[in-house]
Amino acid sequence: MPKHTVFVCKSCHRSSEKRPDNPPFDGTILLDQLNTLCAEKFPNNEIEIQPVGCLWACNHGCVVSVASPDKPTYLFVNVTPGEIATALLDFMQLYINSNKGNVVWKKTPEILQPAIFAQIPPQNNS
Repeated sequence: MPKHTVFVCKSCHRSSEKRPDNPPFDGTILLDQLNTLCAEKFPNNEIEIQPVGCLWACNHGCVVSVASPDKPTYLFVNVTPGEIATALLDFMQLYINSNKGNVVWKKTPEILQPAIFAQIPPQNNS
């Protein structure tokens, strides 16, 4: 079974606020929350939480990307630590359970719906 990955920009902060002088940034806080919740919700290690230095969407607050081979990549922006961590893992369950990675909008956790910035098609391997 292919690994499903959540990429979290660890240098992100809320776009509506001045970048804090001292870490932890929102991305780092979210990363810690996801790692804790993921161990509980996905004990079979179906998900890899991977920190990245930057996802190049700095004007859009804290940014998270979801990817898996042969599935579309989702980009979430303006996410904040807290409830969003649980919602992201709920989204991941839908993503994992979908053969092609397409998540029905109405099934996407409501708190995440305004955060979806892009769905990038999978690379065609033919």
